Amino acid sequence: MIEHSNLEGCAFAAIFPDGKFERITLAEMINRGGAAGKIYRVKEFPQYVAKIFHSKNKSATNRQKLESMLLNRPNFPPAVKNGVEYVQIAWPVAILDDDKGFCVGYIMPFINMDEAVSLDHLMQKAIRQKLHLSEKYSYRVFAAYNVSSMVAALHRAGHYIVDLKPSNVSVYKDSMIVAMVDCDGFSIKGEKGNRYPAEFVSEEYIYPEGMELDCADMGEEQDKFALAVIIFKLLNNGIHPFSGVPRKTDSEMLTIQNRIEEYHYAYGLWPDSYQAPHPYSIHEYFDPKTLELFERAFTKGGVRPTAEEWQAHLRYLLKNLKTCKKNPNHSYFTSKGCGLCIAEERFKGNMQDLKKQMQTPQMLRGMEISSISVENMERDKAEKHHEALKIQRLTCVGIFIYLIFFGLLFKIITPLADNLHQMGYGAQALLTTLVIFGINRFIKHYRDRLPLLQNKALAQMLQVYAFICILIALIFLNEFPQDLFGPAL
Repeated sequence: MIEHSNLEGCAFAAIFPDGKFERITLAEMINRGGAAGKIYRVKEFPQYVAKIFHSKNKSATNRQKLESMLLNRPNFPPAVKNGVEYVQIAWPVAILDDDKGFCVGYIMPFINMDEAVSLDHLMQKAIRQKLHLSEKYSYRVFAAYNVSSMVAALHRAGHYIVDLKPSNVSVYKDSMIVAMVDCDGFSIKGEKGNRYPAEFVSEEYIYPEGMELDCADMGEEQDKFALAVIIFKLLNNGIHPFSGVPRKTDSEMLTIQNRIEEYHYAYGLWPDSYQAPHPYSIHEYFDPKTLELFERAFTKGGVRPTAEEWQAHLRYLLKNLKTCKKNPNHSYFTSKGCGLCIAEERFKGNMQDLKKQMQTPQMLRGMEISSISVENMERDKAEKHHEALKIQRLTCVGIFIYLIFFGLLFKIITPLADNLHQMGYGAQALLTTLVIFGINRFIKHYRDRLPLLQNKALAQMLQVYAFICILIALIFLNEFPQDLFGPAL
């Protein structure tokens, strides 16, 4: 074991693929690395760095895998932009042996990570602004093209990344050219059909059919799925193709990987049963061919596009991108217009609605939440009690007037006796019915405001009292025979 020690100043033998042998010395450690090993500068070769494995336990297997990588290097043409050449991949250039002949690591090209950022930093506007990255949408399309080109080159050589995700891919900040490190973790094609499998794979990027597989058994299908996810996120403002808004708030909340496993792709030709698209998605403004490729990548039974297909299509998109006249940082694909502008307007509208909601006083049982305190509640209670007593007194006065009115109804309507005779008994009965109906409606309408009327016995008594008073008044005004209600005196 050589873990937990700083090997600065140690010398190792570097064996190059052409058989050339060099003695190299480790300079300062620049990165503690991940699970596999630490990264050191190389004193004799400033353009290289050395990765030293934490353990010698897998020396023989590591040597075989590294030898296969040296003999089967993917073909990456030099990446040059504005006269500057960029290292795109930290692929081994020599194996490192210690004095006992153990394989302890390898040499690879130096990638200055200070000049690069993780690909996932490119997908969120807030992070781009924080890191002072360009807002040009065409740069994200170019980054997607570069990733697909990198994956295509690896696949042509028979290698697979497997743990392909944005945090494992870097891009140079000034050029959007892709850079990849930790290549010894890829699934490497060996001699005579041998394969040295990958050891890691990450959730949210595992293809549905691979859920029951070990990462050692994954290959091109895994890469094709993960590549399509990365491209979708780059083109769609960081939105994952299997994220969205669940249609039922009471349904079980599935993780992204669960949604992948059940093919809940929300941006396809047919609506998904579980979720609707993200409200700020711009997928409806993609080129039809782009939507077709995503449909193949994410729906059940589809033949996933290869990395070369994506490379060719993204090259076409780059050549045919249209610059938005409203915002020069925006670009769009079709005559539908700029989806980025639509998404921004939708976001601003939602933020204004939210601002209005925040400015509107929040109420609880008719009271502003901000005004609730012990003193305010006691004061409101006293005011409501006073108001209730006032209403009760007024109701009592109203009932008293009501009783007096109907008690004197005979005298009140006596001047109208001739008119009532002319109306006839039928009209009088109808008029009586309407009056009783009106009293009933009045009591029902004001029952909540006048607590005394909530007493059903009182309410019924008032209606019966009115009916009897009206009936008596009409009998006497119509001069019915006096013996109608009993023997004559």
